[in-house]
Amino acid sequence: MTLLGFDLEGQVIRPPAEAESLLLQATLGCSHNRCAFCPAYKGKRFGFKAPERLRQAMDHAAAHMPMLRRVFLCDGDALILPQKRLETLLTDIRQRLPQVARVNAYANAKALARKSDADLRRLRELGLSTVYLGLESGSDAVLADMNKWGDVAEHLRQANRAKNAGLRLSVTVLLGLAGLGKHGSPAEKHARATGQVLSRMDPEQASALALMVAPGTPLFERARQGGFTPQDDAGLLHELLWLLEETSLTGGLFFSNHASNPLRLRLRLPRDKQAGLDAVRQALAGKTALTPRAYRRL
Repeated sequence: MTLLGFDLEGQVIRPPAEAESLLLQATLGCSHNRCAFCPAYKGKRFGFKAPERLRQAMDHAAAHMPMLRRVFLCDGDALILPQKRLETLLTDIRQRLPQVARVNAYANAKALARKSDADLRRLRELGLSTVYLGLESGSDAVLADMNKWGDVAEHLRQANRAKNAGLRLSVTVLLGLAGLGKHGSPAEKHARATGQVLSRMDPEQASALALMVAPGTPLFERARQGGFTPQDDAGLLHELLWLLEETSLTGGLFFSNHASNPLRLRLRLPRDKQAGLDAVRQALAGKTALTPRAYRRL
């Protein structure tokens, strides 16, 4: 994964859509960092990056990247920054990188909950465009089992507040998060509930990733001890089918094109919904080759 950034500490994660964005590491790690499935920031202590270091990174980009048009704020929940620091950061981007047309950021429900409605509107006024929210599951039982911050109602509430403030919403969900299972199992309940919640959120973009149980996570240890069995490929395809069956967006994009997925789709809903369902059924029937597991990655 190519990263466009300067003065980056440790592992840095970005969404696939931010491949051409300058990465500004406003925070280090994740303020929650207790999700059982997530390996991203386990070895990184949470903190804020000094504003002067961010300004130096912007000035470097201004000098060496004149064609730069996009900035992405990371690490895991950049919006957890205090409001004044965020306002200053967005103002600095405008002043130092005037050619930048879009600033996006990760924003978990915890971070959004700490901002007032006026705060969110002000961030939009200062140039923040899209926030990436990790829903992961529409099942309260699965969210609790994975130690995710906030229940489904909280994620719905914060997603709606972000949209009401004028921010574009990109929501990620995880196939396989309920473990191995087919029809009538917790896996089906997880997938269908997740599609229903996505429909209620109605984001501009939704992305389904496939769970990969990573070493160093609590979930990996549970799996090693027999307390969690990862979903197989047939199960992941069934979950994708159930998820799509329940998902209704008003013109939003739906992706399963992350490198972790066995079947990669790029759909505009509702226009392409039937084509997506047909593609999954073709894969389940063995008529479409899946991405080999050796080529899948986080």
